Amino acid sequence: MNMNRFDAWVHESLVQVEQALDAWVCPEAPAGLGEAMRYAVLGAGKRLRPLLVLAAAQAVRGQYAAALRAACAVELIHAYSLVHDDMPCMDNDVLRRGKPTLHVAFGEAKAMLAGDAMQALAFEVLTPETGVDPLLQVRLCAMLARASGPEGMAGGQAIDLASVGQQLSREQLHDMHRRKTGVLLQGSVLMGAACGQTTPEQWQALSDYGAALGVAFQVVDDILDVTQASDVLGKTAGKDEDCNKPTFVSVMGLQAASDYADELRQRAQAALQASGLEDTQWLSLLADKVVERQH
Repeated sequence: MNMNRFDAWVHESLVQVEQALDAWVCPEAPAGLGEAMRYAVLGAGKRLRPLLVLAAAQAVRGQYAAALRAACAVELIHAYSLVHDDMPCMDNDVLRRGKPTLHVAFGEAKAMLAGDAMQALAFEVLTPETGVDPLLQVRLCAMLARASGPEGMAGGQAIDLASVGQQLSREQLHDMHRRKTGVLLQGSVLMGAACGQTTPEQWQALSDYGAALGVAFQVVDDILDVTQASDVLGKTAGKDEDCNKPTFVSVMGLQAASDYADELRQRAQAALQASGLEDTQWLSLLADKVVERQH
């Protein structure tokens, strides 16, 4: 497989996502709110979730206009979650994406409002007056709400906060991170798939791929938290250990966690093979990049 083609696809996709976010995250929001939102969203981040949306949409020959909106909506939800996660009432972190966190740069009240506004904007982006079928708009909104709400990201974050200083089993830890991190990544894949046509078997295979990849991402995050420096990660290294939070490394050990990440990668790749879809090469390479990344 030609890695140059993959790199070119990633570059072009990131350009499209950045341009769309730049257009939709408006600077004219009052009292500096737009500036704070743009600080949190634009010009940084891996953009993994948008890439998963677009790669899945390509695999099912989906509508690009809808997929681009879904990609940006997911990124807005992710960005808002980071803003709130970093605040003093939660993780109290000062570094994100290589720069001061939003509440450090703009104050706690502005950071809270910016996060709220980004969450609302995500659903506005998904519901344009023209260009995307209304039934698809409804489906995408429902999928994003489930992935980011009590059954997904918010629920997982609640478990995470309640687990500080506690011992969790591997199964409990898996459930927490499946919700906190995994469901939104899985949802990114399925929102992309919803922009096209799939059989029930193809949908299930893509769901299985997204579920495995979502947990693998968190396992690797936990590994990097203890093996990389803050300037490499773009966020504070060792934060989970300092806060006495259970992680895959603390529960399983470093080598076992690394082995588990590779096992999850193999599950994701097997699901793609089982899908029968022809154009899954970018999804396959994204799974490899998730597990092999160094930041």
